[in-house]
Amino acid sequence: MPLSPTYLDGQFLIAMPTIEDGSFARAVVYLCAHSADGAMGLIINKPAPEISLKDLLVQLDVVPDGDEIRLPRSAQAMMVLQGGPVETGRGFVLHSSDYHLENSTLPINEDISLTATLEVLKAIAEGRGPEHALLALGYAGWAPGQLEAEIQTNGWLTADAPMEVIFEVAPDLRYARALAVLGLEPGHLSHSFGRA
Repeated sequence: MPLSPTYLDGQFLIAMPTIEDGSFARAVVYLCAHSADGAMGLIINKPAPEISLKDLLVQLDVVPDGDEIRLPRSAQAMMVLQGGPVETGRGFVLHSSDYHLENSTLPINEDISLTATLEVLKAIAEGRGPEHALLALGYAGWAPGQLEAEIQTNGWLTADAPMEVIFEVAPDLRYARALAVLGLEPGHLSHSFGRA
């Protein structure tokens, strides 16, 4: 059953300059779920400070500690991101839909899925995981109607979310690239807003 077109699953939320909160200032959020019950997404452009995937895999006992750790090239390139201010100790893997774990993977659209279990990290560490993936600690969440209200007061822009911006563009360039999807540049955005 298709979702209502008013829901923004699989879209970018791009923070306007009026959002100055540390977690969301200049944030690009990939919306994983949006319904009448609220919304959940992952900030995809803010690296987690001083946390590497290798260290995290050792800490979670996914791989043994030691110099002999050799992760597949795709896993070596994976960055750990600050996914949002909610449940910051929990990991979420946003990935291409070529990987699916029964009863654990949430398909967001034809190309992108979300898995929040250790099994996906094990698969990535062993080279049998998804072709494209990013790991986010924590998530961004909105109560029913909250996100819609923030969009109406010009807190967020919405845009299509091309896979290459999510998985191939460096995190520090994702804000500009997400705006480019709308034909905008960061300098085009105003700190003030009004109503017509």
